[in-house]
Amino acid sequence: MSKMEPLRILVADDHPVFRTGIKALLQATPAMELVGEATTGDSAVELATQLQPDVVLMDIKMPGLNGIEATRQIVHISPQIRVLVVTMFEDDASVFTALRAGARGYVLKDIDQDDLIHAIQAVGRGEAIFSAAIATRLIHYFAAPQVVVPRDLFPTLTDREREILVLIAQSYTNAEIGRQLMLSPKTVSNYVSNILGKLQVADRAQAILRARDAGLV
Repeated sequence: MSKMEPLRILVADDHPVFRTGIKALLQATPAMELVGEATTGDSAVELATQLQPDVVLMDIKMPGLNGIEATRQIVHISPQIRVLVVTMFEDDASVFTALRAGARGYVLKDIDQDDLIHAIQAVGRGEAIFSAAIATRLIHYFAAPQVVVPRDLFPTLTDREREILVLIAQSYTNAEIGRQLMLSPKTVSNYVSNILGKLQVADRAQAILRARDAGLV
């Protein structure tokens, strides 16, 4: 693509107010051209395949096919299309699942307009870009010591649940687990409830005993 050609942008978001704001921003940016708008994940895949934009601005939560699965399909069909996730969700699951699906960047909707333009341009050049909050989350995630628990111990638990079980056995509170793993208190609480249910124990104390009996601590 020559330097004179604008980046062709497809916006996939079911919120009309957000799309209107993005449309105004792109129209005010000579180096970019809005070529289409999708309000569902399915239409995002269809329009991306048809229009072949340079960059897709993808929300995660949309009717029907979600943005992460739409990203996966778009990148599979047209690997040259670059997807920038623009969303309100900043939990680990959303971030890492989107990256595994092939997203080139991940920013939050409260991003400044100038920063969003920079992010779109960076992704259009093939770079990876993240908003400050997401970059911090990634740094903490990879810097934190990763607890590896053999899968044959408590095979009904997921890898994340086994990781949290180890921290429970070390007497960490939900708030401390959340800070260490960069998870919200509600997410940690949900994980703990799942762990107790799968282990068929009544409370954290019994879960700690099970973990310690298994040699996790």
